[in-house]
Amino acid sequence: MKETILLFHFADKEKRNKLTRALLPLRMKIREIERKDYLQSIGYLAGNKEIVPKEEVYEGEELEGEMLLMAGLSNFQVDKVLKAIHKARIGTIPYKAVLTSSNQEWNVLKLFKEIKAEHEQMSKEEINL
Repeated sequence: MKETILLFHFADKEKRNKLTRALLPLRMKIREIERKDYLQSIGYLAGNKEIVPKEEVYEGEELEGEMLLMAGLSNFQVDKVLKAIHKARIGTIPYKAVLTSSNQEWNVLKLFKEIKAEHEQMSKEEINL
C-alpha cells in the first residue's frame, strides 16, 4: 500500500491548503474523504484493494472535528508527518490515527468515535497530573 494520508472534515480551506503544502514534500498520497464515503472501511479508503467497497452512501451528520489518518507509513514517516504539521504551525488536529490491521475494517464513524474517546481520556489524564 502506498503511503497515504487521509483527511476528513477539513472545512477550513486555508488550514487544509496549509496542511497539504506542509505534507507535499514528504511525497505521500494525500486524499480528502467526502462525507458520503464515511460508511466505507478506512482500509478501502486508504487503497487496500482486498477490501470490498460498500454500496451504502452516508447522509448523516458531519464529524465533530477534523481527523487525519496515516496509512502505510513507518514509525519514522509518522514522525516526519507530525513534525511537518508542527513546523507549519497549522494549529491543532486533535484526531489523528494510524491504519492498523485491527482498525482497517472500521468505517470512518467508528474510527472517529474511538479516536475521540481516546483523546478525551488522555485529556482527563493530563488534567489529573
